[in-house]
Amino acid sequence: MGGRGRSRRTQRKHFRDGRENVWKNNNDKSEPQQQNKENNNWQPFVAENAAFNEYYKEQGIVRLEEWDAFMECLRNPLPSAFRINSSSQFSMDLKSQLQDEFSKSLQIAGEAEGIKSLPWYPDNFAWQSSFSRMQLRKNKSLERFHEFLKQENEIGNITRQEAVSMVPPLFLDVHRDHFVIDLCAAPGSKTFQLLEMIHQASEVGSLPSGMVVANDVDVQRCNLLIHQTKRMCTANLVVTNHEAQHFPSCHMKKNHENVAELGMTQLLFDRVLCDVPCSGDGTLRKAPDIWRKWSVGMANGVHCLQLQIAMRGLALLRSGGRMVYSTCSMNPVENEAVVSEILRRCGGSVELVDVSTELPQLIRRPGLKSWKVRDKGVWLASHKDACKHGRSGIVPSMFPSGQAHLDTSDDTNENPGAEIIEDGNSNNNNNNNGDVDVLVPEVSSLPLERCMRFVPHDQNTGAFFVAVFHKISQLPVLQTKSNKHSRERDSDSDEKVKQGEDKDVNEEAIADAGVPVKESDEELLDCNPSKKLRVESPNKPKSRAEKANDKRKLQIQGKWFGVDPVVFFKDDAILTGIKEFYGIKESFPFNRHLITRNSDTNHVKRIYYISESVKNVVELNFLAGEQLKITSIGLKMFERQTSREGVSTACVFRISSEGLPLLLPHMTKQIACASPADFKHLLQYKSIKFPDLVDDGFREKVSTLSLGCCVVVLNKDNEGSSDPPVVDRSTIAIGCWKGRSSLSVMVTAIDCQEMLERLLVRFETKSGSSDINCEEAANVDDAQVKEVSETITTSDDVEVNKE
Repeated sequence: MGGRGRSRRTQRKHFRDGRENVWKNNNDKSEPQQQNKENNNWQPFVAENAAFNEYYKEQGIVRLEEWDAFMECLRNPLPSAFRINSSSQFSMDLKSQLQDEFSKSLQIAGEAEGIKSLPWYPDNFAWQSSFSRMQLRKNKSLERFHEFLKQENEIGNITRQEAVSMVPPLFLDVHRDHFVIDLCAAPGSKTFQLLEMIHQASEVGSLPSGMVVANDVDVQRCNLLIHQTKRMCTANLVVTNHEAQHFPSCHMKKNHENVAELGMTQLLFDRVLCDVPCSGDGTLRKAPDIWRKWSVGMANGVHCLQLQIAMRGLALLRSGGRMVYSTCSMNPVENEAVVSEILRRCGGSVELVDVSTELPQLIRRPGLKSWKVRDKGVWLASHKDACKHGRSGIVPSMFPSGQAHLDTSDDTNENPGAEIIEDGNSNNNNNNNGDVDVLVPEVSSLPLERCMRFVPHDQNTGAFFVAVFHKISQLPVLQTKSNKHSRERDSDSDEKVKQGEDKDVNEEAIADAGVPVKESDEELLDCNPSKKLRVESPNKPKSRAEKANDKRKLQIQGKWFGVDPVVFFKDDAILTGIKEFYGIKESFPFNRHLITRNSDTNHVKRIYYISESVKNVVELNFLAGEQLKITSIGLKMFERQTSREGVSTACVFRISSEGLPLLLPHMTKQIACASPADFKHLLQYKSIKFPDLVDDGFREKVSTLSLGCCVVVLNKDNEGSSDPPVVDRSTIAIGCWKGRSSLSVMVTAIDCQEMLERLLVRFETKSGSSDINCEEAANVDDAQVKEVSETITTSDDVEVNKE
């Protein structure tokens, strides 16, 4: 009976009463939890790991005299940091608010440092607070600042990101015309940073000639990546879902008729970011649970994968391009060892760049030139030691010299009694003289001092490693398969790596140098994904290796079943209707710049716009057999209006809020300039009837617009408006829907709130400005407007689809 009672399913209600905190070091388990709450004496688990201390002391990542300061910093919570989106319309307003308002108010509130800009980040767009994320959530005096961070982050005006994580993109030296790839992109903060760089100083209504490809191996993390980057509202981004070490280069035959038009036969990049999966012990300050899970096997297990990803990145890099390799680990096996092996494999075709003069205010330390490898409690100074003790999973590339040792019977029987012990000495019990052989680590002859190590106590950050490569010429021809030790290490790797990266490596498809896969003409697919036919596999059972090989071939042939196709939108009737309705200028490129994820144009809900560079990549991908698995692409420009009034309008597609900034400078119709009072009321009440509009000119202009989507532009400084208005970087506009008797805003509530706050700040800073005087002269009772707007019936209003 008792057993049956325990077999009942545990439900949420069973945990309503407090339970013992398993993380608390409390010897008196009889103490009530309520008393614990009252005393507020909760203690976190111990931030200590003896193996961690021993390992990194032996490696000498910091001097012994600063070890205590290093460990003390690691045990303290990481300060929160964030970056202002430099391409945001309100970037300067946000910077002023941080400098003039929050810097002072947080100091008045009793906080010692408050917030400050990071001196090494360009133009003071990166900031760091003295509070951890937990303090921001719990401290009541920081509530307003916390709400500010959450709102601006959700909109895309800022990105919350660890300070040292902002470093790798800065050393890429990205320009507006560069093709950039982030091979391990999720969660997307660095990708967002790269997009800011290519959009920097872009003219209104224009797009940069470069692009960014963001790739991640995990589908779920790709969704997180898409959510993060869509705040940028860019047409120069492609998100893909591939194993980084197998990322396709989309080879096309050189004699193809479209080669001259595209100007490329394969997908190569000017800049490559390899922020590879790692053990992550540099993030101990924000992920303290790593203390109890840390082991040397975490680094040893991902070394080969990191090397394969880095080599694939160099294969995708153009000659003359730059690649940044980075980890959030302190382990030399993941850092200097990978860099050393890259330089050995590539010879003179790749060099390690000295960037010591760049970002001079950023404190960094040189890379290590000597280190040892530890495996299962044993220190190893060379690959010979690994072979002597049967450590088949330890590969030569983990050591400074990278020299492989062939284990022979003579070597094995040469000193059978030798044993390498943990303190780094080798004891020989059969040695009659009792001599002890000291374990001497190897020293690399490569310029590893050009690597950069960032330690926590230098600038109150996390730990990080960065190396910058310059590709001088094409890589030498390498074997298409990794060596025996790499395969054994990959199959034996079961340690946890940084979240989001798959550790399993397909042995039969490893191509470190990115050797192109030859395909016959029959294997190339038609450009229209809807015409693809599924290849039926035979009914006989297949082995696991055969299934993996078939999966790889399927990827090469470009048959991405279960993924929405990328199709150029070619419905001339719809496109002509859109251009005529909004008065889009002929100078705005429309041809083959609009795509959809549905091949049936009668049921297309969204139309996306892509830049010229992305268009060329999509066309190359079609001609190469659709090797890219594209999960997200382009900027949402138009969306089908499905409401009753939307179907009855001349144009069923409305302009999305994401695509409005790009399209507005090229529009000549469906635009109306609003006074500050009317613009404010639209943001406040979301819908206003025509008689309640304050400005007569605005009311008359709205009455002349066609039923359907329109754009309302703020008439700043009470200047005379032209028709259409002149659009520049300071222009503020929102998408609206003109119904039969009212005007409704098609912007999310949080966007309305943010824009309203930004405008109020601007108005307040202009004492006696014409904007405020105009609003005061209108003498409109806001409560009355609100009361009227709340009485709008659904028969007069159109239902607006939330984006």
